[in-house]
Amino acid sequence: MTIVQFEHRDGILDLGWGHPLPSLLPTGAWAAAAASALQTYGWKALTYGHEPGPAPLREWIASRTNVQSAECTFVTAGASHGLSLVAQVLAEPGNTVLVDSPTYHYAFKILTDRGLELIPVRAEDADEVGRLARQHRAAFLYVVPTFGNPTGRSLSLEQRHALAAQGLPIVEDDPYRELYYESAPLPFTAGNVISLGSFAKTVAPGLRLGWISATPELVGRLTRIGSVHSGGGVNHTTALTMAEFAGSGAYGKHVALLRERYRTHRDALSDAMNADRPDGGWFLWLRLPDGVDAESLLTVAERHGTSFVPGPRFHVDRRGGSDRVRLSFSHLPPAELTEAARRLTVAIRSVLGQ
Repeated sequence: MTIVQFEHRDGILDLGWGHPLPSLLPTGAWAAAAASALQTYGWKALTYGHEPGPAPLREWIASRTNVQSAECTFVTAGASHGLSLVAQVLAEPGNTVLVDSPTYHYAFKILTDRGLELIPVRAEDADEVGRLARQHRAAFLYVVPTFGNPTGRSLSLEQRHALAAQGLPIVEDDPYRELYYESAPLPFTAGNVISLGSFAKTVAPGLRLGWISATPELVGRLTRIGSVHSGGGVNHTTALTMAEFAGSGAYGKHVALLRERYRTHRDALSDAMNADRPDGGWFLWLRLPDGVDAESLLTVAERHGTSFVPGPRFHVDRRGGSDRVRLSFSHLPPAELTEAARRLTVAIRSVLGQ
């Protein structure tokens, strides 16, 4: 009976899955928070919720993210759901959206399902973003700004200010912000920046819980979407449980543990691959030797007992990235990461004829 998305393959140490290490999922603390939520809120935890989300969680998110107020926060069923909702209110089918390249590959289908045309752009080049936005009358720019998937890079404050100055709405998909292994990233807000947050990486993806930080006007538009108006707040019971989990201090303790543990994962894989260490997130964006194609290498790597996601999948229409692979260090323990890296190195050498 299939229950989870991850598919284990015998003999494969898979570096492709951007999933949490199962042993780091906080089953006990979450059970305690669920019991506390029912005790605190009673029947109110199980009925239809307030359209933008329950006040206790919205207020905690607002304080944690330094947004103006809870009125600027809308609770979602995760960042992907948030992106779909934002695309619904900001764009019409047939509109153009600028997409940072390379970027989170599953965002492509979310946007094209809305009937949007995707134009790749390098978000670091604000002038190019502005030129393409005007040329294509773009509805917004999509970017993963902090410890990005797949690159692990972050936009600097200067780059973010330069983008905001273009006047284009910017949709920041920001699920990795709290997973920093050096210093905390600086907060950034601007009137035309809409931020998508998620508890998938910091607590558990099975919660399907996140938020949108935006202007009160945009939050109001989100509450008037038909499915929200009809069904009330999204994922209401889980949202109140999260409010208890956060307010009890369990969230802060858990995220501190994740930073400590995932830092050791990062170091194990980076050292084994002789690759640069990203400052946060879950991924290495590995450049391949000259003459090695990412998608061709995948078949060879799996014969050697490991796997990854080829670089072209993170580019619109797979135009680019053939010299890169994304390696996840979140899902396997350090010893298995080291062994997976050894297998990948052997596969690369075999392609090179070494």
